[in-house]
Amino acid sequence: MSAVQEKRVPVLASPLVAGGLAGLVGGLAFGAMMAAGGMLPMVGMLVGQENAAVGFIVHLAISVGLGAVYGMAAVRLPSGWPAAAVAGLVYGAIWWVLGALVLMPLMLGMTGMVLVIGAPQWMSLLGHLVYGLLAALAFMRLRPR
Repeated sequence: MSAVQEKRVPVLASPLVAGGLAGLVGGLAFGAMMAAGGMLPMVGMLVGQENAAVGFIVHLAISVGLGAVYGMAAVRLPSGWPAAAVAGLVYGAIWWVLGALVLMPLMLGMTGMVLVIGAPQWMSLLGHLVYGLLAALAFMRLRPR
């Protein structure tokens, strides 16, 4: 191969694609938790449909998107499973604050619920931590360094 030709990179070598797939892994686990807690209809309300199936689809789309963002950032992190686990937990916690405590209440017109923390929000934190941890570990598996 000449210096002018680009080296062909496998699809999963792309941090964007690997991150999106990893986000799907975390999203499926978190989505199951949300389904068990009856929270998916509220997620569906983000697109005007108070429906669990729609909520699950919306949740997975968000999970893939956030996983792709994680993938783009994770390539700059130290390698190894411990670093990935910590990064995933931190990423999940960040999105709990931004997503569950700020953006979702604002998008649903529930301005009085911004940064309010009660039992449902603590369960949401657990789900976000599971999402972040599983997405980070899946990313390490999909895109080893």
